[in-house]
Amino acid sequence: MSLDLPPFKARFPWWGGDLQTLANRFRKSPALAPHRSERLRLQLDDGDCLLATLDRPDKGVFGKPLVILIHGLTGSEESSYILSQTRALLDYGFTVLRLNLRGAGASRATCGGQYYAGRSQDFRAALKLIPADLKKGGVAAVGYSLGGAMLLKYLGEEGAAAPLVAAVSISAPIDLSAVCTNMLRPRNSFYHYYLLRQMKREATAEGAKLTSEERKAILGSETIWDYDEVFIAPRHRFGGAEDYYDRCKPVRFMNGIRVPTLVIAGLDDPWIPGRLYSEYAWWKNLALTPMVQPHGGHVGFHSRDSNVPWTDRVVRRFLGG
Repeated sequence: MSLDLPPFKARFPWWGGDLQTLANRFRKSPALAPHRSERLRLQLDDGDCLLATLDRPDKGVFGKPLVILIHGLTGSEESSYILSQTRALLDYGFTVLRLNLRGAGASRATCGGQYYAGRSQDFRAALKLIPADLKKGGVAAVGYSLGGAMLLKYLGEEGAAAPLVAAVSISAPIDLSAVCTNMLRPRNSFYHYYLLRQMKREATAEGAKLTSEERKAILGSETIWDYDEVFIAPRHRFGGAEDYYDRCKPVRFMNGIRVPTLVIAGLDDPWIPGRLYSEYAWWKNLALTPMVQPHGGHVGFHSRDSNVPWTDRVVRRFLGG
């Protein structure tokens, strides 16, 4: 597939996978005005309520699909990469729905439960709850990191029945066990403990419904693997962290995807081993279009030819903008 874009080339000073990854922490999120935003509540059957923001373009274009953006681990509708992609799509007439996963961002206060990489049933429920008038032009979805993993799992589960016209995953951990092992390497200790602190804070914040044993287990976790072993796995009836990783890893489901899906990754991603993407047999499923770049980091892709991230432009082109 040709999207009429040059290959990704890093912008100074964000050279290398680590700096590309860290750049998101330092760049200013774009304002969305004059586009219009409103709160959307998606009430789940179990009592939890997912909160999302619906962003409508100031000058809409008839026939464009609604685009759902799904954040990554410890992210939310306010993450810089979500806001950046939202602005890029709004400027080309797309309506965007920024979804907070169960227990993330604004959804923390309205959800007792907690999201995890395999919780595709929440995305399935959210799709059904979105008002019908918003879906008249079709629906597309873009998932980042953990959100991308969830999206790929959902697409594989649904196959041709998935009610989406297109999908994109960016920097998704397609093998959860391999990614966790990689995050535990000494060279990734900064990332690992930063994420773990954020995960603990998020999982125990006001609104979370936890037993005293669960709260103690979360706060006592010394690694992400521990967190998944003592909290995520038992709460969601997995046999342990490795059982969770094995049953929910996207590579287990990707051959079943039938919706046109763009899969973006950087081989220098410090979080996700590049071999997971370079060794995958893409030729077995023509619904998948890999755009695996030598560089880009983890949800980075800050390029020299534009202040708009390379992935924002690729996604827009892929969706018809």
